[in-house]
Amino acid sequence: MSKTRIAVAGAGYIGLAHMAVAQKSATCVLSAVVDPAPAAQATATKADVPLYRSLDELIAKDRPDGVIVATPNQLHVEHAMTCIDAGLPMLLEKPIAPTVAEAERLVAHAEAAGARILIGHHRAHSPIMAKAREVIDRGALGRLVAVMGSAVFFKPDHYFAEGPWRREPGAGPILLNMIHEVHNLRMLCGEIVAVQAFASHATRGFPVEDTVTINLRFANGALGSFLLSDTAACARSWEQTSQENKAYATYPDEDCYIVMGTFGSLSVPTMRLRTYASAEERSWWKPFRSSVVEMVRDDPLVHQLEHFGAVVRGEARPLVPARDGLANLRVTEAIAEAAKSGEAIDLPIDGATGANR
Repeated sequence: MSKTRIAVAGAGYIGLAHMAVAQKSATCVLSAVVDPAPAAQATATKADVPLYRSLDELIAKDRPDGVIVATPNQLHVEHAMTCIDAGLPMLLEKPIAPTVAEAERLVAHAEAAGARILIGHHRAHSPIMAKAREVIDRGALGRLVAVMGSAVFFKPDHYFAEGPWRREPGAGPILLNMIHEVHNLRMLCGEIVAVQAFASHATRGFPVEDTVTINLRFANGALGSFLLSDTAACARSWEQTSQENKAYATYPDEDCYIVMGTFGSLSVPTMRLRTYASAEERSWWKPFRSSVVEMVRDDPLVHQLEHFGAVVRGEARPLVPARDGLANLRVTEAIAEAAKSGEAIDLPIDGATGANR
């Protein structure tokens, strides 16, 4: 069987990661790079594939089977519309759009066209997350009560010097980082129906926040608390605990989520499980049964590409469809609004899809 031809639009950090995965895939092959920047020619030459300056040029001259859109966030809607109108399946990097309003317009256009879109929330393809969901779904924790989560890390000064826009409104860890966590929390605990938040920029003094505390209410009645900071020298983040991205130092004894139910708790990603033996044994004076859930650690980008190939070939439906990407952005935008206003923000649920609307 011939390999599925995948082009990558955007030769930045994440685009290069997608290219590397495609070049090693057993079922997909990198067919082209799309990027107008002068430096992109060297990237395409190194990958031994042609370079095109625009998606229109790619589609006209060398139409692939599917496209990975890894261009800057502000171009996501424009480039996604081009692919939809050309009937070209795409993996669209998150966030789906810069704003909820733009994302709603994109989703409406995509659904009207019957477009095949996979949103690049790559942690949805993590074997760790799959195993955690399995434990929760089989009822090992009982009825969900609460979740505690964190994404705390220290971004060095050169991160902001190299990209001064990261200091300004439109950036900050809520909009740049929290969307990853929102999707993980929705996968573990269900839909989020309300948020509250306090934000501070006391450490760095930039116009955007550097530290945020967030309260969450889920549709099933569970509550959550989340600590987010890009100036806290701490290892309790997904990147520093999951061991999935080798670019980061990792600490296998740390967790970034603890999901709690009426019978026990699961710490993620160490997968430490503590449960009571029976309903009668449930008491803080009684010991838990402690174990570690067996699972594998693997690069979710690899799994994501294989899934995208199946979506392109019509063998699978997108694990993270466009409307799911919209739901993640809606919650993230609500957190930013709650931090700014000091008010709790309610998030209605779409009765047809079960996702936030």
